[in-house]
Amino acid sequence: MPKNVASNFHIPRWNELPNLDLYLDQLVTILEKYLKDYIGNKDETIITKTMINNYVKQGLIKPPKRKKYSRLHIATLIVICILKQIYSINDINELIMLAIKTAKFNSAYDQFCDALEKAILYTFKGIEYETPKNITFEQSLLNSVAQSFASKLYVEKTFLHK
Repeated sequence: MPKNVASNFHIPRWNELPNLDLYLDQLVTILEKYLKDYIGNKDETIITKTMINNYVKQGLIKPPKRKKYSRLHIATLIVICILKQIYSINDINELIMLAIKTAKFNSAYDQFCDALEKAILYTFKGIEYETPKNITFEQSLLNSVAQSFASKLYVEKTFLHK
């Protein structure tokens, strides 16, 4: 991933996500659209209907209402798809639970997107990320999580060419 692609890395914020309920096929399509350039190989499937159904069974996401998935589902699945590149499902669940204990989900999600974009931009530009002073444990943890994904993505795109 060239530096200019990294500077264009964007995960849609809460208000940019569709505010209408989607069927499972539509959900899979939109997640692939948002994440295909950043996760895995171009030919790999990022998420499947079976994976989503398993996340519901595991309690990682809430069951759909009348077979339709909301903005909350989309945002949660974006986080899961990104973090499963480096963390176990149990670890992801713990990180999500911590995030929503400290902020409303939509705010926590937007903070995740901001931290991730900043970590990726800094990593691909070779800028050392300095943790601001006087931040909370949760903010520090979020920055570390974002940096871990950014580092993995950098290695994959610049050396392994995935």
